This record gives sequence, C-alpha cells and structure tokens, in this order.
Amino acid sequence: MSCGPTAHRRTLTSGLWATLSEEGFRLFFPVAALYAAFYPLLWILAFGLGVPLAETVPPSLWHAHEMIVGAFGAALIGFITTAAPEWTDTEPPRGAWLWRLLALWSVGRGVGFLGWEDIGLIGALADALWMVGLVGWLVHLSLQRRTDQLLPFVFWLALLAICTAVGRFGFHVDSFELASKGIYLAGFAFLGLLGLALSRITVPVTNLVLDPSEETSPFRPHPGRLHLAPGLVFVAMMGEAAGLSDAVSGFLWCAAGAAFMDRVAEGFIGREALRAEILMLAGSSALAGGGLILFGAARLGAFWSEVSGLHVAFMGGLGVGTYAVFAIAGLLHTDQPLGLSIRTRFGANCLVAAVALRVAPDFGVDLPGPMYAVASLLWTAGFLLWLVAYWPAISGRGNLGDDVSA
Repeated sequence: MSCGPTAHRRTLTSGLWATLSEEGFRLFFPVAALYAAFYPLLWILAFGLGVPLAETVPPSLWHAHEMIVGAFGAALIGFITTAAPEWTDTEPPRGAWLWRLLALWSVGRGVGFLGWEDIGLIGALADALWMVGLVGWLVHLSLQRRTDQLLPFVFWLALLAICTAVGRFGFHVDSFELASKGIYLAGFAFLGLLGLALSRITVPVTNLVLDPSEETSPFRPHPGRLHLAPGLVFVAMMGEAAGLSDAVSGFLWCAAGAAFMDRVAEGFIGREALRAEILMLAGSSALAGGGLILFGAARLGAFWSEVSGLHVAFMGGLGVGTYAVFAIAGLLHTDQPLGLSIRTRFGANCLVAAVALRVAPDFGVDLPGPMYAVASLLWTAGFLLWLVAYWPAISGRGNLGDDVSA
C-alpha cells in the first residue's frame, strides 16, 4: 500500500468529494458564491460588458440571465435540497443525485457564460431539467409525507421554470422584447421565492437570537402577513404578463414592494435588532421592497429608469438574501452557534456598498473613478469573504476561519 504524498492527496480529495456530497448546501453554496463573485467581474473587466460568443442576443440579457438563473439558481438548488428534507423530516439527497444537478447547472453556465448561441437550446434544456427535477422531487416529498407545506415552493419553482423558458424562447426566435420580459419575470419569481424563504427562516432565527437555549419561542409573527409579499409579487407579475398600463402595473409593483418593507418590521425586536443575522434578513427585505417601489415609481413617471429599481431589487434584495442564507445556514447546518464573524459581516457590507455604487449614477450621484468596476470588485469581495470564512466548516476540515462575534 502506498502512503506517499500522491496517495495522501488522493485520500484528501476523495474525502472532500464525499463531504461535499453529504448535503446540497455543501456543494452548491460554494459553487454559487464563486459564480456570483467572478461572473460579473469578468463581464465588466474582461469582457467589457459584452459576451464572447454572442451574435444577436444583447449582452445585457445574457448578463441578467446568468446572474438570476446561474448565480442565484445554484444558491436555490443548495437551499431547497437542504431545507426541504429538514422541513419534512426526510433524508436529504446525496451523492450522485447532487452531482447530476450540478452537471445540468454547469451545462447551462457553459452556454450562458460565453453567450454560445449556436447551442443555446442545449443550455436552455439543461436549466429546464434541473428546475423541473426540483419541482418533481418536492412533489414526491409532499406526497410521501402527506404535507402541503412545500407546495408554495412547488408553485414558485414551476413559475420560475416557465418564465425562464419564455426568456430562452425569446433568445431563440430573436424576440428580445419577449426575452427581456421572460428574464425579468424570472427575477420576480425569484423574489417570490425569497419572500417564501424569508418567512421560513426569519422566525426560527429570530427566536434563536432571542433565546439561544431554544426553550421558548418569544417571537411570533402575524400569520396573515407571512405570504403577503410573494402573493403581491404574483399579482404584479400577472399584471405584467397581461400587459396592463404603466400606471396600473406601477401601483401593483409599489404594493408588492410595500409588502417586503412590511417584513422589515419583523426585525424590530429590541436591542437584538442590531445582531448581524437580523440586519441581513431585514436588509434583504428592505432592498427587495425598495427596489420594487423604485421600479413601480419609474412606471409612474419618476426620473430614474426601471432598470435602477431592478438592480436594487435583484442585486440588492436577492444578493443580500442569498448571502444571509449562506451565512446563517452555513452555521446551523455545520452544528455551530449563531454569531457572524467580522469577515462575514464585512462581506455583507461589501455587497450593500456594491449595490449603492451600481445605482448611484442613475440618481445623479457622480463619484470619481470607474464606478461599475469598483462595484463589481466590492461584489466579488463580499462573496469571496464568505467563502474563505466558511470553507473550512463546509468542507469538513474545521470551524470558521476567523473569530466569531455577534
């Protein structure tokens, strides 16, 4: 038997692959963080806001698609495959099941990252398969456990798959108006999923913050508002699909944004509201809600563009929400107590600063320097800081890489 350096490296590698295959978050959170970190950076600094192989599809549409379906899509796979088994008290998918999902996701990214239009249908099919696969698995769990608690996620995942398919069909037939609508609706579907996720995450996390012993549950949200934000997002999406006037759709999006802002109030829990976990969850809702209100106001005649609101909602709301899930679930699912490291908290601040710099010129704030490049660097730094801090725990090689503080 060989005990040399090569055999040792082989053992470490096989052990790492096995660890990453234990639960969805271990595999997909790092993948999502890496893609979220480097794709926008390369798009701006290396590709010059272009896509290498795109011929007819506008690069901005490829960029939006890859951030929504690519970066946030990988985070969604990791979240669903980890949280759904926990909610239903079933075994999580492991091993080959997870690697197949990653393979499908990777095929889609190989097409989207380069804007490889010649094989665009292959990428579209791969993305559709992982989305439909998640829907089918959630339906199976629901039937197995005879529960309806996963059905809202089934609905929104199916809606995400439909909107994504509409966008890719627009790519295929060179109808960029249809493609744009499909991609933006996919982003709104993600906001619906974000609202659902926040309603599930905020309650146990807040109770854990208020009572680390878990002997009591001092925080009890108003049950009638749990699904208000996703519900109003769906109403506004239906208005968008129906082609309602700018005035009507503008008010609908403002209402959906207000529902997310209502969730911010759940963070008012006394001095513990300053805990990083609570601030990130509330901040995600605030950015999602604020972005939708800005989007709706643009429809009603405000001086900024609709894209400005979309960046705040998608880049801010979805970005910070994804980061919050990475940070909180990364602790709880590696059997560590709440309390975010300085590095993790600084990474969250980097993301918020990136959003602010990205939209500042849209609101007449002209700062010196290459604003988009600096924003992309801050965005990259945020996700890489999370990955560096959490990799030892996720890979099974230790705890967090720096001191933890509330």
